Amino acid sequence: MRDVHVSAITDAVKKLCIEANLDLEPDMLRAFDGALRRERSPAGKQVLQILKQNAEMARTRRIPYCQDTGFVVCFVELGQDVHVTGGGLDDAINDGVRQGYTEGYLRASIVRSPFDRVNTGDNTPAVIHVDVGPGATLRIMVMAKGGGCENRSKYKMLTPAEGVAGVKEWIIECVKTAGPDACPPLILGVGVGGTFEKSAILSKKALFRELGSPNPDPQLDALEKELLDRANRLGIGPQGYGGDTTAFGIHILTYPCHITSLPVAVTIECHAHRHKEVTL
Repeated sequence: MRDVHVSAITDAVKKLCIEANLDLEPDMLRAFDGALRRERSPAGKQVLQILKQNAEMARTRRIPYCQDTGFVVCFVELGQDVHVTGGGLDDAINDGVRQGYTEGYLRASIVRSPFDRVNTGDNTPAVIHVDVGPGATLRIMVMAKGGGCENRSKYKMLTPAEGVAGVKEWIIECVKTAGPDACPPLILGVGVGGTFEKSAILSKKALFRELGSPNPDPQLDALEKELLDRANRLGIGPQGYGGDTTAFGIHILTYPCHITSLPVAVTIECHAHRHKEVTL
């Protein structure tokens, strides 16, 4: 058994929240570079250059990449041989979010109730998902999820008869309806299978896979490539100005499902894909 004190968790989450908003991960920067090489539209290329410059300014000036500093979504992989001491895991994570958004001067975007709309003032609470597995490590993955693209995320319960073809059409329809509103180039996290809530969680988790990396499942990898090509032939382009770069990536996770069901959830992520992780 290995002890991990809540203070270490809080400190880690605080740093992750700040750095996610100020410093895009290398996979995102590589995506911009690749898109700039391929983009044929002058307007699309100009937008991509501006977005890349914005990322560099955020990093060097230590200011947020986007004014919407996001809803913190946190996936935790908790080794069963880890004992969290000194308090609760959720409380420690939320303390880290609170400190990160306050000390980092990041915008507080969370309201305490969907009805009274009163801002909590510190961007808490986070949305926290915990998976328990073997080992003695604690992996924390944080995403600052923007509201505009989140609002274009969708769920649909297809019939099994619609099959792979139906899944493909639904995913492309999600890109079309998101259009310029979700701040493309987009990244799509797709969850297929499980139940209503399982597919939605899978769609979020899929976004943490390194952009540009292959899907470990060859069949899904081929499907992702096909869908990405189709999405980029829609012509929506960077920020909706037209071009070849409507999406940077489409990541799919699947799970077994009921014989009567074919649930599909699509989480839309914008070009401000801010994610960080640490293993304690």
